[in-house]
Amino acid sequence: MKSNISNIRRERGSGVLNTLRDMAISYQFRPGERISEIELAERLGVSRTPVREALARLVTDGFLVQSSRGVMRRSLEVKETMDLYEARQSVERECLRLAHDRASEAQLDEALNYLEHSQRMAADTPIKRLVELDEGFHLRIAAMADNAELLRILSSLNERIRFIRWIDMESIGRDSTQQEHMDILSALRSRDRAASIDHLDAHIGMRRDQIVDAITKGLARIYLQSEQATESPDRRDRASPAR
Repeated sequence: MKSNISNIRRERGSGVLNTLRDMAISYQFRPGERISEIELAERLGVSRTPVREALARLVTDGFLVQSSRGVMRRSLEVKETMDLYEARQSVERECLRLAHDRASEAQLDEALNYLEHSQRMAADTPIKRLVELDEGFHLRIAAMADNAELLRILSSLNERIRFIRWIDMESIGRDSTQQEHMDILSALRSRDRAASIDHLDAHIGMRRDQIVDAITKGLARIYLQSEQATESPDRRDRASPAR
């Protein structure tokens, strides 16, 4: 009986953590605003304990920050975003280097099939799905490195920069990204280490002005979605055309 209760608590806690992580990634928590355990517990229909534990984990993972006002969403900052992209680039370079020595032909063929499938996606595919497909390609390269810790670190970095990547994908579109992926994979398949690293650096590298632009657009999105969420139902109904 105790084992069953523990399993239920563990599953509930995992569900709360995943929900709050998704909310943090998409900035449903506005930067600088205090996050209320009580309100979240009521909203999710759980006790405060799994919420408190999840918030503590998200502080450790870098999404939230402790302050004198309580737990808050970390701000979107240029320096931190630059640091995250530099870390991602370093991790992916090492994964690609190892993949040259460890990737099997089956893994390379599967990655090619994955890219070809991605290229066939409809033109109106949602941005979030396109970023998911992009991450999927890079995670395949990391898997070829056969290093579980590098894969874990990359997955964590992907979560930390995902919101910026949504904004960036809207600007650059999918065509250039798809071609860059193919260039990386083609060089890897031909075991051209230098060319694959060059293609990866060109693909991942984000200039400071690009990051500033993405953060500016991201902040506008955050506060717009917050205003829409707090807008009264009557006002939304009046603003929406009849269908």
